[in-house]
Amino acid sequence: MTWVQRSLLVGALITVLWTNLVQSGLFNRLLYDGLFLFAGPLALALTHGKRIGWRINRVAIRNAVLLSLFVLPFYLVGSTLPTIREFYPIWETSAAPGEFVPHALALFFLALATETYYRGLLCVGVKDIGFKAVFISPVVYMFHHMGKPPIEFLLSGPTDVLFGAVDYKSNSILPSVVAHGAGLVLLDWLVLHDPLFDPTFALRHLEWVPIPL
Repeated sequence: MTWVQRSLLVGALITVLWTNLVQSGLFNRLLYDGLFLFAGPLALALTHGKRIGWRINRVAIRNAVLLSLFVLPFYLVGSTLPTIREFYPIWETSAAPGEFVPHALALFFLALATETYYRGLLCVGVKDIGFKAVFISPVVYMFHHMGKPPIEFLLSGPTDVLFGAVDYKSNSILPSVVAHGAGLVLLDWLVLHDPLFDPTFALRHLEWVPIPL
């Protein structure tokens, strides 16, 4: 088997195992995401002498900043929407530093594990097949977002393509790790406080979207 074939086969196996074995609760997510989405892809890459986007250079840092700035407005607006505020934080926390900081670190690890699997193993790791590597994981990524607020589920596919494209061009998963991790932390922080602004304007301009907001 080629490296690409092996990566896709292991990626499919990881999806099946994670989907059927993962349990609710932050500790369980840290455990199962760490085992399947983080350690699994890294172990495969190390045993085959491959790199799956774990590199930091000037281009990766620049693109991490640009991607984070691009998605920032989506998190700011999203944090004011009723369905988002009802759903987040997924795991109980508070704005008190002693409780929120460990929570934020856990979210960053989950983002790192997620990106190691989706954008590392299934995108940057198989970039030898060309730019079409960006389109390998969106369906699986959307499947794993079932049960999330409808607007988030709807955007998960395009988000996967965007993150994958930036990581592909960067030859690094740093941009998606930073944008994803910082976004998760920022969203929880914003939802724990009063909305930054009245969501009426956003809701009025998104009323054409055929899903609850």
